[in-house]
Amino acid sequence: MEKIFNNTAAAFALKSDTELDRAYFLFKMIASEPLVRIGTAVTNFALKAHLPVEGLIRATVFDHFCGGTTEEDCLPVVDKMYKVGGVSSVLDYSVEAKEEEAEFDKALEKTLKTITFAKERQAIPFAVFKPTGFGRFDLWVKLGEGKQFSVEEAAEWQRVTGRFETVCKSAHENDVALLIDAEESWMQDAADELVADMMAKYNKEKAIVFNTLQMYRWDRLDYLKKLHERAKAEGFYIGMKIVRGAYMEKENKRAEEKGYISPICISKEATDINYDDAVKYMVDHIDTMAIFAGTHNEDSSYKLIKLMNKAGIAKDDKRIFFGQLYGMSDNISFNLAANGYNVAKYLPFGPVRDVMPYLIRRAEENTSVAGQTSRELNLLKTERARRKLE
Repeated sequence: MEKIFNNTAAAFALKSDTELDRAYFLFKMIASEPLVRIGTAVTNFALKAHLPVEGLIRATVFDHFCGGTTEEDCLPVVDKMYKVGGVSSVLDYSVEAKEEEAEFDKALEKTLKTITFAKERQAIPFAVFKPTGFGRFDLWVKLGEGKQFSVEEAAEWQRVTGRFETVCKSAHENDVALLIDAEESWMQDAADELVADMMAKYNKEKAIVFNTLQMYRWDRLDYLKKLHERAKAEGFYIGMKIVRGAYMEKENKRAEEKGYISPICISKEATDINYDDAVKYMVDHIDTMAIFAGTHNEDSSYKLIKLMNKAGIAKDDKRIFFGQLYGMSDNISFNLAANGYNVAKYLPFGPVRDVMPYLIRRAEENTSVAGQTSRELNLLKTERARRKLE
């Protein structure tokens, strides 16, 4: 198959020389695990001490990985990516680790607003939220473990399901696909059950509600097959974002501490196989499924292209989207779009201070994934050299 991901001119067409230099500097920093740890500690301290560092953060890591502090802030980025590069956006309110009801209501409000944005703009084909954006982490865990809720917790859970119902109903009424992110395994069972119920209710004509499969978990393909059996029995479509996963170190550490078998695959190779098998299963059943292939892996992207060709699926078939994070893997995103495939970038937004947990997780993830950062650096180096020759 023709290799399309090495075209750095297409990959970085939207970046100025200054932005290219900033990206190179950031990934050079991320490549060093000690620097990431020190930078994380210093940043957390500075924010907790209310030191005036938000401007520096905004001008460096925030602007590289985020679209802005508000939805409106993101629109110039959304328009530029779509008009120049043909890449769509998923506005992602990336405020994490909140535990108050007011914050959950705010997350609901933000998600409803992004659905409105998506309805009005072809460049925004999806909305998205996290289960813990709508309810306390410990509440999800307690439900997943089958423990009895107190009266107060039962009322709290009703508010969580109410938020899910509100946002899924809005997505259905506005014909906007809705991605629901996956989180830690020990709260995910409860989320899976609720999301499947939303699919059964709102995916009768096509996939509107999407769950997320983290394929570094060895049990996820079996879960997908069981959900498929339910979907066939109850007559609904399956929407699924397929990713490798972002909580590996935390998952393995908890399994070791609590003495249970880790849900994470035994190797990177096993994860890759698991991911590709899930994609193949969904392509084989594309008549009743829709895929958001969230991957920064070139080989997996090529394999999906090959599966689409073999099955006679058009490049722009709306049932299949490729997805990457803003600020990463531009060589995949923009070259796929240039070749006619559907591509959407996750575009995080939110107050600088509140988005820092997300940004720190991104930096740590890049550090731990073998080859990811070095690939980014090599591509950026190639493009800088190409521009100098011009």
